[in-house]
Amino acid sequence: MKRAIILMLDSVGVGGAQDAAKFGDQGADTLGHIAKANNGLKVPNLVALGLDKIMQASTGQTPQLGVQPATSFNLPSKYGFMQEISHGKDTSSGHWEMAGAPVEFEWGYFPPEYPSFPKDLIEKICAEAGLPGILGNKAASGTVIIDELGEEHIKTGKPICYTSADSVFQIAAHEQHFGLDRLYKVCEIAFKHLKPYNIARVIARPFVGEKKGEFSRTKNRHDYSVKPPQATVLDSIKNAGGHVISVGKIRDIFAGQGITKAVKASGLRELWDVTLQETKAAPDFSLVFTNFVDFDMVYGHRRDVKGYAQGLEYFDSRLPELAAQLGEEDLVFITADHGCDPTYKGTDHTREHVPVIMFGKRVKPQFIGERSTYADIGQTIADYFGLAPLKVGKSFLDK
Repeated sequence: MKRAIILMLDSVGVGGAQDAAKFGDQGADTLGHIAKANNGLKVPNLVALGLDKIMQASTGQTPQLGVQPATSFNLPSKYGFMQEISHGKDTSSGHWEMAGAPVEFEWGYFPPEYPSFPKDLIEKICAEAGLPGILGNKAASGTVIIDELGEEHIKTGKPICYTSADSVFQIAAHEQHFGLDRLYKVCEIAFKHLKPYNIARVIARPFVGEKKGEFSRTKNRHDYSVKPPQATVLDSIKNAGGHVISVGKIRDIFAGQGITKAVKASGLRELWDVTLQETKAAPDFSLVFTNFVDFDMVYGHRRDVKGYAQGLEYFDSRLPELAAQLGEEDLVFITADHGCDPTYKGTDHTREHVPVIMFGKRVKPQFIGERSTYADIGQTIADYFGLAPLKVGKSFLDK
């Protein structure tokens, strides 16, 4: 039985990419700086899989992970790091490239300062959605702007609209006072009117709470995404009769394309629980694809260095549970889509190398060095399942 599992550690970069200067990200190193700031990280299972060697190869510096606890985790692995060829450092570009569809065009972006959005765009959205107007209209941290404008939103019925350094239009609204279904409808309307602007995603950001200091976002986030620019390995698997099981926000990132089953989950614990459940139940010719969004959304963007470290240690602690479920031919990939160094300036993604680890019972241990594109993962999975080669990427499957 052949099954592949991708554990996407959203934003866990391992040091500045060759073109980091182009993005203003010289010196960024998400994992290295987190380890240094916390006087080490207890991630013995990831180290057993080669994480320390990946970090050193990527940065040329000895990683400050510290002495690791003993572990019985001993599955063989291939490990290295990858360079992104897509033009952006956003979620969509990273995921799509990994699946074999790099973004070789420029996304549209909105300016960070008020007003971020064109007047005629907002007028069209408000007219069709029956809105009295919007709040925000600038680049902002989602949790900060909800705290800032949540009370006014409840009072006026105006949704909170904001952007970031990514190609996104985000809409926050209260689940009860505004209504979740109504928020989704407004996002659908916005997505339609945003097509001429070449924006990658509209994101619904529902929240609850009644006053400043008490607002919190819920798990009912929903992304409205454009589709990948070309077919991905997910499409190849689905079209050949296989199963592509998305956990968390993977389905939204790919706009449902190539997905055969989508399972909602949020938070590291629940994402791990669902991943284990779906892996256990997955039949032959399956890909289970999970995005562990907390590293980016909860820790990276909020610059929570300690929380990021604790999240990494928790992730590591559950790897043996997955290893115990693997069949003889199963393959697991651990990687990331970009960086988001919580010690770096600003609150945005950082252009970094990302780790690539492949492990399983029959894997031949090997350092696979620097990979020239994230698409090497998609190409390896296509090779593993005996599918036609993708247009981009080089397989590192055992032969």
